[in-house]
Amino acid sequence: MSELQDLYQEVILEHSKHPRNFRGMEKANLQAEGYNPLCGDHYTIFLEVEDGIIRDISFQGAGCAISKASASMMSQILKNGTTAEAEELFEKFHQAVTGKESGKEPDAAGSLGKLEAFAGVAAFPTRIKCATLAWHTLHAALKGDQVVSTE
Repeated sequence: MSELQDLYQEVILEHSKHPRNFRGMEKANLQAEGYNPLCGDHYTIFLEVEDGIIRDISFQGAGCAISKASASMMSQILKNGTTAEAEELFEKFHQAVTGKESGKEPDAAGSLGKLEAFAGVAAFPTRIKCATLAWHTLHAALKGDQVVSTE
């Protein structure tokens, strides 16, 4: 299990040091700003959504390694997916990092792929908000909200 944890840690560090889709987006038709006042993580999520498809997704801001890696991996996975898939993945991810399993699926984390790297965050309650900030911000943007705070 230690090798798997080491691999997950490497994935998080790689995405933190070299975040994917880390940029603004002029053509965004949805966006939201997320802020965690407890630790100072602050991100804006930009989306270009057309006919229920996330054509492009990016983010800007600053935060800890966990929050930046989470935003990076989220943006990579959701690009060219549907908004419905994004909402479903948001729920699965949230369940995995909070240690709560869905009543619908016995193993929500098992279907997360590389995002399973964040499942260990459940053991550190103060880090859960770091891992979920970008996801809550995405969720807000898809609902048409422009600001979310994880107080």
